[in-house]
Amino acid sequence: MPRSLPSVLVSAPRWLAGAWIALVAGCNLLPAPQPDLTRYFVLTGGAVGEAVKPATSDGLQLGLKSIALAAYLKGLPIVVRRGPNEISFKDESRWGEPLDTAVARVLRARLLESAAVGQVYLQPFPLEGVRDYDIDVQVVRCEGTDLPNGQAVASFAAVIDISTTGADHRAVAHRLYTAPDAPWDGKDFGRLAELLSRDLAGLAQDVLAALPPKA
Repeated sequence: MPRSLPSVLVSAPRWLAGAWIALVAGCNLLPAPQPDLTRYFVLTGGAVGEAVKPATSDGLQLGLKSIALAAYLKGLPIVVRRGPNEISFKDESRWGEPLDTAVARVLRARLLESAAVGQVYLQPFPLEGVRDYDIDVQVVRCEGTDLPNGQAVASFAAVIDISTTGADHRAVAHRLYTAPDAPWDGKDFGRLAELLSRDLAGLAQDVLAALPPKA
């Protein structure tokens, strides 16, 4: 924008000339655009997909219900716990997909790696096909944690409920899975996502250990 007053403003009222100067100064003081520093992370693990391992009658037919999350985990910002009653949301470090979707995807893939499992259906379940057991998972921790001693760890915990399906619906197992705390530097959120992915592999093993064998 021009730095001198247009000739039309030379004889203009003083207030109008002042307004023009303020406008010019404002244009010159606009901050430069800042780059978007947001980074996105995903949970990984298990390479078996439905196209690779089709449904068979040789193994357990499982139904994985929609993953339930603690309310504070439902947003995309990654959570870091500061103490028993304090958490922070990392706006510049976010999940690349809803966390319940990510947990279901990875857990299903991990379960399908077992030779004892024929298929894992995600909710809503297809009308065709008979399921042996349904699995209900409630994630209560999936985050980083700053410990009182200044160290940081990855924290994961979930409640597992397994039940039969059909008319004879009954509970088969109810247990709490708590992954061992894994050291984390508190800054590398890619590493945190990797550690939480490993915790999901442990969760899958815990689910498999709780499943009765196929009759």
